Amino acid sequence: MPIEILMPALSPTMSEGTLARWLKNEGDAVKSGDIIAEIETDKATMEFEAVDEGTIGKILIPGGTAGVKVNQPIAILLEEGEDSSAVANVGAKPAAAAPVAAPAAAPVPAAAASAPAAAVHGGPRVFASPLAKRLAADGGIDLKLVTGSGPHGRIVKADVEQAIKGGVKAAPAAAAPAAAKPAAAPAPTAASPFEPAFVELPNSTMRKVIAKRLTEAKSTIPHFYLSIDCEVDALLKVRSELNGRSDAYKLSVNDFVIRAVALALKKVPAANASWGEEAIKRYTDVDISVAVATPNGLITPIIHHADHKGLSAISNEMKELAVKARDGKLQPQEFQGGGFTISNLGMFGIKDFAAIINPPQGCILAVGAGEQRPVVKAGALAVATVMTCTLSVDHRVVDGAVGAEFLAAFKKLIEDPLSMLL
Repeated sequence: MPIEILMPALSPTMSEGTLARWLKNEGDAVKSGDIIAEIETDKATMEFEAVDEGTIGKILIPGGTAGVKVNQPIAILLEEGEDSSAVANVGAKPAAAAPVAAPAAAPVPAAAASAPAAAVHGGPRVFASPLAKRLAADGGIDLKLVTGSGPHGRIVKADVEQAIKGGVKAAPAAAAPAAAKPAAAPAPTAASPFEPAFVELPNSTMRKVIAKRLTEAKSTIPHFYLSIDCEVDALLKVRSELNGRSDAYKLSVNDFVIRAVALALKKVPAANASWGEEAIKRYTDVDISVAVATPNGLITPIIHHADHKGLSAISNEMKELAVKARDGKLQPQEFQGGGFTISNLGMFGIKDFAAIINPPQGCILAVGAGEQRPVVKAGALAVATVMTCTLSVDHRVVDGAVGAEFLAAFKKLIEDPLSMLL
């Protein structure tokens, strides 16, 4: 009996997704564990593994289709001994319920998204990570000329960067207009004489979900904000000394911030909580989400049990998670959950800001840049490197006094970094 391959739910919030690309064709043999497709969820682009063995008898939903509902049939798998005639007994299911975003028939205003995709996906199949495809499109690199160093010859970010350095060029477009400029962006258009010219960039599934969740967070969560200034001269000195002792790690200020937040949450567990209609959840594990910017939007990979990890372990794990986040390769357990979030824009020179709470969590800490400011010490004016941190708090979960207690514990740890090493 043919087996229906269903659209999987790859995250708890996923109700539909984009079937970005098939990695198997009709007639291809499939073994359990084979990667058969790439699916864009509300969080990342993820690989979909086959559960059963057989042969792809029919692909019901083509690659590039958005709005595919969870548990909707996307392909038919034939078991051993079955032929294509068995597909007819299954095929007439309503598989066309999802809107199909066929790249070839996309309207002209959508060329901003469809043109690079056509350059990457046209012709023979090319196995590459989503980030590698984006880099190739931006750099004018023909992926068919790039040798992949990833699993099963998959092209990854480093391969494209090496190709750019080596001068690999994109193949000339088959039907490029004569007047087209190199890698030309779509011509800006204006909706009316009173509106500036613009280019439409279709929203990804991830971007739509981010917009929905942040709108709900800002409109339904009673935010309030607490700010504190932390002197970080001692931290910068300890960081420099530790980085000079080994090449096995390279500590950042953010690594110290993660460690300080973890220890502060152990001292003030009431801040490590989330809202529920029937009960407040107070977490016994310290799992810290850290905001990472990716080309598709913000995602928050998690440092699990951060209170039990030293600075070097946090640093190495955070670097690995950030790379996977930008490549769209995070596994569900690496970004789902968490009890507290950190958002650090200090590396961009932002002095201070207030972040939107990541529901259902009760708090998010916004970290600004360390900068030299005048301070008063022992009644005299002095100069210190000061970092402003703002705690956004869900007042249903955490009261002002608890938020203030947490920030006081955090400030003490940041200003006495040696205490974090104990």
